[in-house]
Amino acid sequence: MNLSYRNFLPTILGVTAFACAHFVHAAAPAETSTPPAKVRAPAVAGLFYPKDAGELSRAIDGYLAAATATAPTGELKALICPHAGYAYSGPVAANAYRLLAGREFATVVLLAPSHYATVRAAAVSGATVYRTPLGDVPISAQSRALAQLSPFALEPRAFVHRPDWWRQASHPAPEPGDDTADTWEHSDEVQVPFLQKTLKNFQLLPVIFGQVDPAAAARALNQILEDRTLIVASSDLSHYDSYARAQQRDRRCLDAICALDAGRIDPDDACGALPVQTLLHVAKHRGWRAQLLDYRNSGDTSGDKTRGVVGYAAVAFYAPPAEASAFNATERQLLLALARRTLRAVTAGGELPVLPVDQLAAKFTKPRGCFVTLTQRGALRGCIGHIVAQEPLHRAIVDNARSAATRDPRFRPVTAAEVDQLEIEISVLTAPEPLAFASPADLLQKLQPHRDGVVLQIGDRGATYLPQVWEQIPDKETFLDSLAEKAGCPASAWRRPGTKALIYRVESFKESDAPTKP
Repeated sequence: MNLSYRNFLPTILGVTAFACAHFVHAAAPAETSTPPAKVRAPAVAGLFYPKDAGELSRAIDGYLAAATATAPTGELKALICPHAGYAYSGPVAANAYRLLAGREFATVVLLAPSHYATVRAAAVSGATVYRTPLGDVPISAQSRALAQLSPFALEPRAFVHRPDWWRQASHPAPEPGDDTADTWEHSDEVQVPFLQKTLKNFQLLPVIFGQVDPAAAARALNQILEDRTLIVASSDLSHYDSYARAQQRDRRCLDAICALDAGRIDPDDACGALPVQTLLHVAKHRGWRAQLLDYRNSGDTSGDKTRGVVGYAAVAFYAPPAEASAFNATERQLLLALARRTLRAVTAGGELPVLPVDQLAAKFTKPRGCFVTLTQRGALRGCIGHIVAQEPLHRAIVDNARSAATRDPRFRPVTAAEVDQLEIEISVLTAPEPLAFASPADLLQKLQPHRDGVVLQIGDRGATYLPQVWEQIPDKETFLDSLAEKAGCPASAWRRPGTKALIYRVESFKESDAPTKP
């Protein structure tokens, strides 16, 4: 049975609670021809950040290495990042971007305020490639779809006041009248090198905000967001207040952001107030939560607190993890009974059971990752499952019960005579989340025995253990040693640079928990 986790886990075959097969990489898609690229060239390379690719890469690496923010618990969905020159805001931005290490997003929607253009729309870029000294990022085809939804528009007409430094910009000036809202904008551009250093194989959807209703922008944006989309809202905070006054104002603004209260943010509180308010409306609609990662101002990062300062913050937005207990006793018995009916059907050559979908609660029809484990007098007899949701839960129970009985390569198929001797255990999984760690010791420190299911990837090989395995291997180092060996690697291989880990939670229940079998 093929088990997939986005692009991070291409394919897992026959993953079980006690033994795992290896990852198999899917074939690369066939190449297709593309029209000539329309490039959004860098404007502020050499002004806001280094123009030389090597110097720029080393600068970002340094900021990321010094960042110390802790990742929130849950699925990362969005960031607020500052956009001043790297010498001022780079250390703060790094505390947001370091969370992207080891994660994968297909699309980054970059919401940035306009500093030089007057435009009565949210201007979507018409380019096909976004260029920085670190290379080119493809612009998502979703930009065209978003541009059809008001107040977004594809490169709308804008009155552009060129910045004082336009003659020092890193691209030639367009012909008079050809400037767009994004021609000189730095608030989006400074974010892209950080994204290039922390993500792989993503597409960009950059938007420059003019005067629009953030609630309307959020409604439109909600229509194109997908699970593998990250939103980045670009904004600095207060401008040129005294150090003490800036701290007071910025804290009030950050309190509103963390409360998802867009109405408490004034235009003077943040130059990216509209992108931030749009993100807050999206977050509130989708049930995300906010966590402040870092707050400093230019007085902190430059060391000069005697002049007016500019405030910078890094904020993460995340979807809370699923509740650990989603099923009551009656619901658990329904799923266990479904699995047992499946065992009887497959061993007798009958038809698989089907539940009346129109009579099921949403929790049974929602796609979920799950495993079905069979034991016989306490010994494992079969275990097959999906790490990541592939089909509605009730169908996944049937498919995995059938596979555990007949397709686990370690065991002969279960016979009809054995069915009544078997005990069934069902494990329902939360979505796996990449676990960021800086070293083997950091990984050990972050793992939570008896709570974390672990997917370990070492190069192109990998394996998983359900949380139940902690009962047999409670020591963290021994647990990872064993998991590395199950992946076909030496026991110590999980200590190698480049090793990745994902964690997930499990709600498990078995027939012996009830007075009688279903």
